[in-house]
Amino acid sequence: MSKIIILGINADIGFNIALKYTNDGFDVLGTFRSENKNTEILRSKKNISLVQCDALSKKDIKNLFEEVKIKKFKWTNIFSSIGSSEPIGNFFDLDFSTWEKSIAINFTSQLSIIHGLYKLRDKNSMACVNLMAGGGTNSAMLNYSAYCVSKIGLIKMCELLDAEYEDLKIQIIGPGFVRTKTHEETLKAKQMAGSNYERVKEFMESGEQGTSFEDIYRCLKWIDSSEKKVTSGRNFSVVHDSWGKEVLETELKKNLDMYKLRRKGNEVVI
Repeated sequence: MSKIIILGINADIGFNIALKYTNDGFDVLGTFRSENKNTEILRSKKNISLVQCDALSKKDIKNLFEEVKIKKFKWTNIFSSIGSSEPIGNFFDLDFSTWEKSIAINFTSQLSIIHGLYKLRDKNSMACVNLMAGGGTNSAMLNYSAYCVSKIGLIKMCELLDAEYEDLKIQIIGPGFVRTKTHEETLKAKQMAGSNYERVKEFMESGEQGTSFEDIYRCLKWIDSSEKKVTSGRNFSVVHDSWGKEVLETELKKNLDMYKLRRKGNEVVI
């Protein structure tokens, strides 16, 4: 039976993705920082085990590794839904310590966890790691500098790890606008969030779901089943990219620069 570790399992996206993986027969081990109503539901599921782990705590991360060893949980997949958009505001107006904390949550802590879990994987199969990055990866998203910088770091790290390890498939998905509690950070920031405040406020008041959890899961399953040279080291948009279509897979195999951080097509003939 395939085994997946989900980081941030009781967050909105992590929770819904966990349920879908269990329905497909996966054993799931999930981490959570603090209890909520989703934690109670997850504990009632037969194929889900939970480990409390604050991604900023070295002690908790070490304990996570020990739990994985004790449970002999030789994972085939990892999915991370850890993340925070805070602090929100103009860079020089922010407390730099909170800015550094955001880099740790969104970037270095996740790498620390993956670094330790890599040696505990199922060595008889291709390891598949899926991370998330949202807005700001393709443009300057004002007032969200820590979030954007950390996600760009994740995207580049995926490309580096893909090149370094033949037994690892690692990529980024951008879920798009999804109704989650993360947007409460923007609503709390109000005018510090700039123009994004009104956009988020309108979205949350509309009652719309945005990107469905089903579409996010379908994209993940497409990645899980695809060849390394098709997906690994790349950054996919759940909403805008033609993932799952043969014509795209053909192009991805031919063009190693697609869906990566590149300065291509900028040549000027003088």
